[in-house]
Amino acid sequence: MRRPTRLLARLTVAALAAAGLTVPATVITATPALAVGPQTWSDEFNAAAGAPVNGSKWKFDIGGGGWGNNELQYYTNSTSNAVHDGAGNLVITARRENPAGYGCWYGSCQYTSARLLTADRFTQTYGRFEARIKIPRGQGIWPAFWMLGSDIGTNPWPNSGEIDIMENIGKEPGTVHGSLHGPGYSGCCSLTGQYTLPGGARLADAFHTYAVDWAPDSVTWFIDGIQYSRKTRADAGSNRWVFDHPFFMLLNVAVGGNWPGNPDGSTVFPQSMVIDYVRVFAQDGGTPPAGATPLIGQSSNRCIDIPNSNTANATRLQIWDCNGSGAQRWSFEADGSLRALGKCMDVAAGSSADGAAIQLYDCNGSGAQKFVLSAAGDLVNIQANKCVDVTANGTGNGVKLQLYTCNGTGAQKWRKG
Repeated sequence: MRRPTRLLARLTVAALAAAGLTVPATVITATPALAVGPQTWSDEFNAAAGAPVNGSKWKFDIGGGGWGNNELQYYTNSTSNAVHDGAGNLVITARRENPAGYGCWYGSCQYTSARLLTADRFTQTYGRFEARIKIPRGQGIWPAFWMLGSDIGTNPWPNSGEIDIMENIGKEPGTVHGSLHGPGYSGCCSLTGQYTLPGGARLADAFHTYAVDWAPDSVTWFIDGIQYSRKTRADAGSNRWVFDHPFFMLLNVAVGGNWPGNPDGSTVFPQSMVIDYVRVFAQDGGTPPAGATPLIGQSSNRCIDIPNSNTANATRLQIWDCNGSGAQRWSFEADGSLRALGKCMDVAAGSSADGAAIQLYDCNGSGAQKFVLSAAGDLVNIQANKCVDVTANGTGNGVKLQLYTCNGTGAQKWRKG
């Protein structure tokens, strides 16, 4: 979400967001789309009519502090503002009401709405993020599907980054905006592009599919499969590119604010954003090398996994349900390295100490990246002569791997899938 001036409001995990419109729209067709991998997360919104949001996938931002944009709505967690319709959709509704005496930054609130986020539920680095949405309409109405860096709580916006997948303001009924915010390119001066439907068509008249393909050095925007913008590391110039770590997703309908302006006499309430689905796919690291195989733990029956297919250096390896993705397919190379998604299994800092992290790192030929799978099922780092071990004998999804003295337990036994 965008704003021409940035007010650093009190941070609830997503109280910050926005973009400025500085780059003219150009439909780009020369760059091929990202080769996506397997689906990693989705919400198809198939619950019964009246059912609330799935709390295992989404949480709510609550309040009416203006959200740094002088917005007018009070965000609630009520099914009056976010609910399943029983027809395979989630409906987020902005209403002209104040049913509970809510206080906003300007006094008694005039509007309610909802803002959902996957923070603390799901994050991912790189891949395709996509939603099929029918947006609301009207002056002062501001729907958005967007992402924020998961470290925003300790690394304040814009240093943590923001990716706006879809934004629309009611006074531009046929135009979708997509933007990046980071240090030196936020607020008024984001890296942004837009696309306007031909023939005067309005986005609110039909469902449209909004997506980004996020790669290590670029983000590319699509509407209904049409690529309309692409920003790369080079577009940030001398400023830092901050799109190299996990992000979470948000869905919301704001009312008023610095960019869209406030509702007027032409604005009809209630206004609803209808979401058919949200789907996330891993970035495809390419076809796994011949012989690449899952490595499955004896105790957990789960696979050694690169979290969220995140290929950033120092990504800590974990165990996860086996899913056949490239993030779980490892190849034993002739140089002794063990590779997936183009990088190597590595002992952090070349350590030989018990408890040293097992991580992903650029392949460098060092002893910290030489492993052998013994006939007994021990995955041994040759340099340290110690085993790849599941921390604390854990068996659940997300338990991290470490280096540890070989002890013959099931937490250190692995087999090829």
